[in-house]
Amino acid sequence: MKKNKATEISNKETKESIILSRKNYCNQLYGFWLGQSIANWTGLVTEMDKIGNIGEIRTGNFYTRDDWGKPDQPSIWGAGIPSDLSPTIDFVFRDTNEIWGADDDTDIEYMYQHLMFVNQTSFLTPVQIRDGWLKHIKQNEENYLWVSNQKAYDLMLEGVLPPETGNPEKNEHHEMIDAQLTTEIFGLFSPARADVATQIALLPIQTTAREESEDISKFYVTMYSLASLNTEKTLSERIHWMANKARKVLPDNSYPAKMFDYSRKLYESGITWEQTRDSIYYRYQVQQKDSYDITSKNLYCNGCFAAGINFASSLVSLFYGEGDLKKTIQIGTLAGWDSDNPTATWGGLIGFMIGKDGIEKTFDRQFSNRFNIHRTRQNFPEDGIDTFERMAQRGLLVTDRVVKEEIGGTINEENDTWIIPIEIEYK
Repeated sequence: MKKNKATEISNKETKESIILSRKNYCNQLYGFWLGQSIANWTGLVTEMDKIGNIGEIRTGNFYTRDDWGKPDQPSIWGAGIPSDLSPTIDFVFRDTNEIWGADDDTDIEYMYQHLMFVNQTSFLTPVQIRDGWLKHIKQNEENYLWVSNQKAYDLMLEGVLPPETGNPEKNEHHEMIDAQLTTEIFGLFSPARADVATQIALLPIQTTAREESEDISKFYVTMYSLASLNTEKTLSERIHWMANKARKVLPDNSYPAKMFDYSRKLYESGITWEQTRDSIYYRYQVQQKDSYDITSKNLYCNGCFAAGINFASSLVSLFYGEGDLKKTIQIGTLAGWDSDNPTATWGGLIGFMIGKDGIEKTFDRQFSNRFNIHRTRQNFPEDGIDTFERMAQRGLLVTDRVVKEEIGGTINEENDTWIIPIEIEYK
């Protein structure tokens, strides 16, 4: 059921407004898709190469910064063969005459934006989500779904509607990472208003997640929504401010909250990111502290797809990356586990914060602007070949609707700006 508009926030709580340029925001949305694509494909080089060795910490068990630029090692499913994306652990780019391919870190978000755009809505319904999944996801061949996404899709084929597709009684994989990959974009549709962002993201999140994995997904959505604020500060200051604000969505007694606090404490202690990563592994996968008991469940690859350990790993690259796009992607790629997912999340976030132009300046080069959604999905216009310009423009129109109808903001057409009411604490 659709929640009421965010204008429920009383005038006592919402006394301030911010003004955002729609033109600049469109450039930032382009940066989201480009930054996410660079980080996604770079992280795929090391995906599942290093997942820990329960019972011991040994030299070589994980990558370190010294491995950047060196030969890639086989993943757990690589049959002894390294990634074919790059012979070495390095950035993966697509030149201006090439095309970026969709992956599971980008394609469901692409689909959700498309569904919101064509249905002219800020709140997707269970039927709209079900119909979108069944239309755009392949059934009888490689469909690039895993764990909870695959289970949710199977349930949809059986006639089950979201959010029941993420119900733990029906979906035994609800603790996995899936919703973290597919819902961050809702934060961008609600700039500066994380309360609205988490409302419009709730059903998509619950399509595949519950409990702690749902809370972690809300954390990421909140981070993305807050990325429009405090632009006068440095990227590092903004990242840490956003993270501390997003921490509030995590229940204090939950393992995600304790993972956040532990990771931040280690970062602030001044030890290296490798030491923090190793300590996280030992605390949560070996010792099973803070009620994180995935290891005791004897899952495939010790739950290397789980929401928890990948959330903790993502915090390593977030904290130590300090808003530097290159550094954040490098650490995320080397940190271990499902390494393309944290990199894609933070690559998209920082890419949004610095925009298309900032990404090109960071890498001192230009990139392809074309995107092939049909690498992983189906039944989209133009045989699935899209451009970041068009994707950003559609996202801008979706955001227009959220700003007007859900946030209670206005559009100044003369200045091409949004006027968005916000809570004083975010000013």
